[in-house]
Amino acid sequence: MSQEYSTQPAADDSMPAGDREVSNSIIILMADDDPDDCLLAREAMKESRVVNEMRFVHDGEELMDYLHRRGKYSAPGSAPRPGLILLDLNMPLMDGREALREIKADPALKRTPVIILTTSRAEEDIVNSYDLGVNSFIVKPVTFSSLVNVMNALGKYWIEIVELPSHTQNCSDPNAKRP
Repeated sequence: MSQEYSTQPAADDSMPAGDREVSNSIIILMADDDPDDCLLAREAMKESRVVNEMRFVHDGEELMDYLHRRGKYSAPGSAPRPGLILLDLNMPLMDGREALREIKADPALKRTPVIILTTSRAEEDIVNSYDLGVNSFIVKPVTFSSLVNVMNALGKYWIEIVELPSHTQNCSDPNAKRP
């Protein structure tokens, strides 16, 4: 079952930059089959003051359904296009490797940044992920404080610093014309 987490962006310009809440309205979509990891990621984002809406899917097939607005995600507004995907490698039905391959092969999805967030430290997983076009590969930290640090760095880099492509065309609409 998909869970949703949403807060309104709030930034106070009188606060030092490090104390401000971070948001530029992109949706963060996390694909991970472990509900505890999803909860910890949500809490770590909150703790690091990243207030972007965060959505969750629990396997690669559900991720692809969300991205292509199929099945339970076919209703208008039920699957807004994410600006960032956090992807676990080891999931049931379709693992993160297969999902990454599909995302990066799809002209409508390939520009969406994908960050692997996994327990795997295998060199083969790292090399293969970068070969498939992943934007970053992060091994899940073992402590909550380390996860907060990771989420803070992700928020700072992907939300404050990086310019992401705008999504002017609904590229994940299966009826949209593809280049």
